[in-house]
Amino acid sequence: MSTPLKRIIVGTAGHIDHGKSSLVEALTGTHPDRLEEEKRRGITIDLGFAFLEAAGVQIGFVDVPGHERFVGNMLAGAAGIDLVLLVVAADESIKPQTREHFDICRLLGIRRGLVALTKADLVDRDTLDLARLEVEDFLRGSFLEASPMVAVSARTGAGLEELKSALLAEARQVSGKDALRDFRLPIDRAFAMKGFGAVITGTLLSGHVAREDEVELFPAGMRLRVRGVESGGKSVERAEAGQRTAVNLAGVDHHFLRRGMTLAAPGRYRATRRLDVKLRLLPSARKLKNRVRVHFHTGSFAAMAEVALFGRAELPAGEEAFAQLKLEHSVLVLPGDPFIIRQSSPLITIGGGTVLDPIPRRQRATESPREAFLSSIERNERSEILAQLVERSLFGLPQKGIAARTGWTDSEIAEAVRASRAAKRIRVVEADAPILYPAAAFDQLKKKMAERVGRFHQENPLQPGIAREELRAALARRLRSEIFRAALEELAVERRLELPGELVKRAGAQVSLLPEEVRAKEQIEAAFASAGLAVPSVKEVLGKLSIEARRSEKLLQLLLRDKALLRVTPELIFHRDALGELRAKLAAYKKAKGERISVPVFKDLTGITRKYAIPLLEYLDRERVTRRQGDERVIL
Repeated sequence: MSTPLKRIIVGTAGHIDHGKSSLVEALTGTHPDRLEEEKRRGITIDLGFAFLEAAGVQIGFVDVPGHERFVGNMLAGAAGIDLVLLVVAADESIKPQTREHFDICRLLGIRRGLVALTKADLVDRDTLDLARLEVEDFLRGSFLEASPMVAVSARTGAGLEELKSALLAEARQVSGKDALRDFRLPIDRAFAMKGFGAVITGTLLSGHVAREDEVELFPAGMRLRVRGVESGGKSVERAEAGQRTAVNLAGVDHHFLRRGMTLAAPGRYRATRRLDVKLRLLPSARKLKNRVRVHFHTGSFAAMAEVALFGRAELPAGEEAFAQLKLEHSVLVLPGDPFIIRQSSPLITIGGGTVLDPIPRRQRATESPREAFLSSIERNERSEILAQLVERSLFGLPQKGIAARTGWTDSEIAEAVRASRAAKRIRVVEADAPILYPAAAFDQLKKKMAERVGRFHQENPLQPGIAREELRAALARRLRSEIFRAALEELAVERRLELPGELVKRAGAQVSLLPEEVRAKEQIEAAFASAGLAVPSVKEVLGKLSIEARRSEKLLQLLLRDKALLRVTPELIFHRDALGELRAKLAAYKKAKGERISVPVFKDLTGITRKYAIPLLEYLDRERVTRRQGDERVIL
């Protein structure tokens, strides 16, 4: 069984005309410049790509522009780089773009690489040694301080084998990207290929993609189908994390696709225009003032952004702070993603950092500090992160939304839920999709529920209980129905509340009437019972009682609830015995004279006027005792 290839992305970095593209061509046999203008002008304007495969390692080279005008393109190519190949011409040594490219590499968190001293054939030994010393001094204290430095000539081939060996040795030390995580691929190129349609390219950051997969395009949120996959210049069934990948997409026009978009696993993530981050300024930068606008770059995405510093008016050079960035356009990012910021005038790199919370709320003056939460994200303490995420979600956090906030896999989410639940920090409310709620808030909700129901009974002794929706509105109108129901059911299991129908009552609570209320209730029922079908008005009946209107109305509601009285219209209420006798009369009439009955006959049968007859017939229609047919009724 053959050992699978290890796939590594190497990015070139360095000043314009220091020989990056020529070096890549000498190593791979492929010249990365693909645009006619690049070939005509002899400089790299956009990203170029080439591949080298040897000794079980496949290296994808991302050749980036060195000219200061095209640093934005360089940043687009920096996404997913595992190793940096810092290119310094021996005849010129360290130049401005060498410094800026290297600053960018450090800000992006690249940790391994090596140095190529190019154009070694153009200088004598002393000049080459001096260039080597200058580069060593420049790299002192950085991640490249002890890395290999190889003098090469792309023209003569001197040093190329040594450089290739050093590259392979460094590549073997890189851990690579995680193919087990969810698929994510930032787009750095989009074009149409004749006979195939829309094609995008990028470095596959995580997961894998295969032919016929469904993917989601961000920030548009479109679901698309993968028609084909290519990597290393060859068609493949599946590409995995760490590979330079081309994806042929169905269902979209290539004009709609652009650099800065991202393909990702469907239904997993959300695009955002607001980020909480850890921001670091370069020592060479000017101080950064609060609310300043900067150029923001992450992956292949670029947009203007406003920087809101937390709790400070400015950030001095060389320091770091938590901040919130508000972007002009939406992007898909996850915690841990690196970013770069550049100032507008002059257009230079001034800092960068790491995304911590990709979907934060807007910072409010009354909000509790976020530093503790953001620090837990920096430490990658999953159970603490989840507990705080839930506690900061005012109305509950759907479990299916955790991946978009954290970038965790399903197994990582399940483990964090288990740990936070065991620590009694969260409650899991089982619904169609589980909802996480702070344990302390859930207990407080139950306490408020029991207190509110108890208070309702005190204030409304003649009411059997409070309506469920009335109780929910009294607690919090935006409280999720699933959480409300779960708290109610738990209180019922604990025998603190009872849930008859749509009512909520204190366990064991009964309607308790005073002696005068008992008499008044009997008087109300007797007034309607004695009236038969020619009932008096509600106002007339209640007006004769010796108790106040508020209590008499509640006594009437008790009789209606117990179905001793039945409301036929808002104005007409009948005793159940009278309506029972009416049903019996109609049954006897049907048996004796047939099933059809007119309004006049109904009036004669019941001895009532049209004022009562019509509402009663309409009530009987609703109760399916009769059915209207023209001007008559059919007794069913």
